[in-house]
Amino acid sequence: MEDDTILAESTALLMQRIGGHQVYITDEPTEVFQYCQSGEVDVVMMDVNLPGAKWQGEFISGTDLSRLLKTQPQTADLKIVLVTAYALENEKQNLLNTSQANALYTKPITDFRAFLEFLIQLSQNNV
Repeated sequence: MEDDTILAESTALLMQRIGGHQVYITDEPTEVFQYCQSGEVDVVMMDVNLPGAKWQGEFISGTDLSRLLKTQPQTADLKIVLVTAYALENEKQNLLNTSQANALYTKPITDFRAFLEFLIQLSQNNV
């Protein structure tokens, strides 16, 4: 989930072309849960800021959604990477602790090859 559709699509295209990954883009938290519960997801990448996203009638952030995924038995082992353009250096650890995500990247991501390598290592449990 990404708050900038163009960025989400261009990132997905790079991940598919450079890394050979299958990518699914959605802005619906319910779809995220359905996909994650399917067992076909290796890594979830989502923005911290999810304007308009709702879960059970309440607005939800990527931090909240990550924590929900990590606290459900069926999705607890998923690897989750949060991305944000707004985190200050001193906020990063708090975001990771609150979200229970595996990693946090700051946008813009400028070295996509290094980012893709990180995602591959994360999906193989090497990070």
